[in-house]
This record gives sequence, C-alpha cells and structure tokens, in this order.
Amino acid sequence: MAALALPLAGQAAFAAPAPTPSASATATPGNPADPLAAAEATLGPLLDKVHLLYQNAEAATEQYNATATRLAVQQGDLAAVNAKLDQQQKVVDAGIDVAAELAAAQYRNGNLSAYGELLLTQDPYQAVHLGELLAAAGRSQAAFIAQLKTDQAALEELKTQSSAALADSKVLLAQQDKSKADIAQQLATVEQLVSSLTGAQQTELQQLEKQQADQAQVAFLASGALGQGERTPSVAGRAAVAFALAQLGKPYEWGATGPGTFDCSGLTSQAWLHAGVSIPRTSQDQWAGLQHVPLNQLRPGDLVVYYANAEHVALYIGGGLVVQAPHTGAVVRVSPIGMAPILGAVRPDPQDTADDQGGAWKVPDVLQNLQTLTPIAPGLATVQGLPTVAPLPAGAPIVPLVSAPPMGPVVPTGQGQSTAPGSPSPSSSASGTQPSAPGTSPSDSPSGSGTATPGGSASPSGTSTPSESASTPATGSPTGSPTGGSTATGSPTGCSPTGGSSAPSTPVTGSPTAGATGSASAAGSNSPSGSAPAATTTPSH
Repeated sequence: MAALALPLAGQAAFAAPAPTPSASATATPGNPADPLAAAEATLGPLLDKVHLLYQNAEAATEQYNATATRLAVQQGDLAAVNAKLDQQQKVVDAGIDVAAELAAAQYRNGNLSAYGELLLTQDPYQAVHLGELLAAAGRSQAAFIAQLKTDQAALEELKTQSSAALADSKVLLAQQDKSKADIAQQLATVEQLVSSLTGAQQTELQQLEKQQADQAQVAFLASGALGQGERTPSVAGRAAVAFALAQLGKPYEWGATGPGTFDCSGLTSQAWLHAGVSIPRTSQDQWAGLQHVPLNQLRPGDLVVYYANAEHVALYIGGGLVVQAPHTGAVVRVSPIGMAPILGAVRPDPQDTADDQGGAWKVPDVLQNLQTLTPIAPGLATVQGLPTVAPLPAGAPIVPLVSAPPMGPVVPTGQGQSTAPGSPSPSSSASGTQPSAPGTSPSDSPSGSGTATPGGSASPSGTSTPSESASTPATGSPTGSPTGGSTATGSPTGCSPTGGSSAPSTPVTGSPTAGATGSASAAGSNSPSGSAPAATTTPSH
C-alpha cells in the first residue's frame, strides 16, 4: 500500500487528518483478498519475536557505544592522572634525596654545636654572619620538610585517583563484554528462529514485515501528524541528508561509524559531523542532548527517535521518509517514517534557519530503494567482533533488555522549541493521533499509553494500559497546559532497530499548537489530548 501512497509523498504526507483505517483494512487471517493472510496467522507471532530480539540487540549495541565513549574518556583521565603521578613521584624522590643529604650533614657535624662554632671563629663579623646563615638555614630546612610532607600527601592522593580510575576502566570493559554477549545472544536467537523456516517461509516473513510497515505508514500519513507542506532544511541539514543518502546499501554493523559500515546512531552522528555539526554518538544521548521539535515541524535533516527508551534513530529526508541503518544483516536504506513507534524528534541545528536560497526542498528519488525487502536473518557468519554465544533456550520468553529508568515527559511549549534537554517533547496533531504498534506478541510485546477522551481534554491515568500480558509503565510528571499536546515517556538507553512491532511505546505525533486544547497534570501518566485513533504502526527494517 505504501508503494502506492509514497510516490505522492509530497501530497499524502501532509493531507488533512482522516479517519483511521478500519480494522478490516488490516490484514487478517480471514481476509481472502490478502495473499499474506495465512502467513500472518502462522508467522506473525514469530515476526514479533524477531522484532523484539533485534530491538534488544540494538539496545545492547547502543549500550556498548555509550560504554565505549565513557571508556575513552576514562582512559584519557587515567593517562592524565598517571602522568601527574609520575611527575609528583619525581618531585618527592628528589626531596627525599635532599633530606637524606641534610641528615647526613647533620650527623657529620653532630659533635659541634652552632654556638661552639661561633665561639671558635676568629672574625666577629664572620661570627655574626654565620649566625644569620645558620638561622636562615634552620628556617629553610623547616619549610623544606613541610613542603616534602605536602608533596608526599599529593602523591598518595594521585595514587588513589589512579587506582580508582583503573578500577572504573575495568568495570567499563566488563560492561562492554556483557553488551557484546547480549548482542550475540539476541542475534543468535534470531538466526535460530529464522533458520527453522523454509526458504519460502522466509520470503513470506519479509513480505509480511513490509506489508505491516506499509499499513502503518498509510495510517500515520492519514493522521496528518506531519502537518501541512514540505519544509525546507537548513544548509547543514541539506548536507546531512546528502551524506546519509550516499551511504545507501552499506551494511549495518554494530558499533560502526563508517566509512564502510554503520549502526543507526553511527549513521546519524556521522551525517551531521560531515555537515559540520558534532552531535552525541548514541541515540539516547542524541535524544537527551538535542533540541526536541514537534513532528509537525519536522524538516529534512532532523532526527526521528523511536521506542520508549530511544533505542533507534533515523534521519528525516522529507515526504514522510527517513534514511536509517536498520539492524544486523540489513543495509542502510530509506524507510517510511511510521515504520515503528515514534518517541519524538530532535534538531541538531536549531539555531540555523531554513536554507531558502538553496531552493524549495524536493524529496530525493529513492523509491526504488524503499521497495527493497529487508533481510530477516542477521547472517552471523559475517558479523565480526562478537563472542560465540548460545541462543536463548527454546521456548524461553523473549523480553526487553533491562534499560535505564525512563525520564519524565515534558510538555511542548511552542513551535519547535525545546523545553528541557534530555526530556521528551513530542507533539500531537489536531486530532491527537497516537498510532500504536499492531501485531504485538502477547508474551513479548509491552505497550502502554495514557488515556484520551475525544472531547479534546486529557484524562490522566497513573498506570499504563497493558497489551495482553505485558505493559510498560508511563513515568514522569507532566505539568502545564499544552494546546492539543500530549506527553510521552522515554529514557535514552540504546538504539533499537527498525523492526519491532513489539515495542513498549506508542508514537506521539503532530502539532502542539493545533486543534483541541487540553491540560495535563498527572504524576506517572501519559496525558494525550484529543482523540486517539487506533492507527497501527508496525516496525520495518
């Protein structure tokens, strides 16, 4: 379906909000018009598991990336401390040598006091001068000994700092090893699941994944979440998009920042670095550190962040499309923006205005890439740097990896203005649309959101609504009175792959200044304003 809608992205992506497609529009096992109906019945639950496994692998990848960044800083600090320690050791050693010489001289002259030396002198003037010299030497020696003690104390402090830094480095190295083991186990489990299928079933699984993503995109575009009209990027935004599109077809590799391979945040960080703007390395840090913008103010070059814990990130190129590095086994590609639950969007260069002199933005002609199926299997035989780890036991529940506590939501305050770095500032459209991920596995797919009433007012809830047997709590304490806005929770803890209908979050989309007005004031709740059509969103790789 997206193949029909997306070539008209310049119009369809910004259409007025439309009613959410009915449930009959979604593929069901009983729908004979759907050639994948039977495949969905048999392979749908497996696809949900694959999505969650890839999401876990990407979360572990971003944890590895964050640890690598901290380790580099820690090792730099350790080197600096050790350099100071070496210098201080030389100072103390020199002082001890001088002190030893003074002690030896005192021992050699120990039988004759300074008063005796004065009495035996032949020259009274020399005697007075010698007395002054002896007094000065005494004061100098006392000062020297005091300084030596200070230097020795500083030396011990530096030794303590060095030991602590070394211990921290060992902890970070252990965390890196654990992250690599987590990545390997999740990917091994995917490979085990996919290898149990026939070649025809694997093809059907890929087609089913694309179909779900297309349906999610149609629902997302129909919601009017992106607002009206195509916006013009900044000069740096144009350069970032150009760099990202130049990487199409390059393999995904965990922890990679190019030039031949990328992971999701490696692609976005390098795209902006080549545009002259340095941004944080990981998806969670990009979400936490860059200015949040409403989805209805997206311009090409902005970053779209996915899932409750900012586990995946992609670069917006206009027309309802993003360029992304999906997951192990896949390549850098163009995908529909609605491929997975959206946490929000951030802008690396909020101080830069639109590049009107560069002309109106034309969505790049990348539809051929868009129609390419994404491989399901990770192809572990070609993955470098991972330990050999057994997959999860057969029949074991697949659950999200433990991540950092989610941050509290922040109510959007205006057109693309950030309210607080590190806090979500998503937006909603006039209809308050909140597409959610369909096809979630009962045992694997938590999802949660606040409740919304169609009357344009928020109905805060202290708990999230469970999906089947799993639920994700909504946290934070939103305050203020947004206009048609909603809040979302999310803590940056990794970069999850596109592909995870079993995501523990729902996208929050649209404009904070359009449509119905609602106020939100609830602790521990999401507070959407406006109606919440049941638009479906299924991740796609």
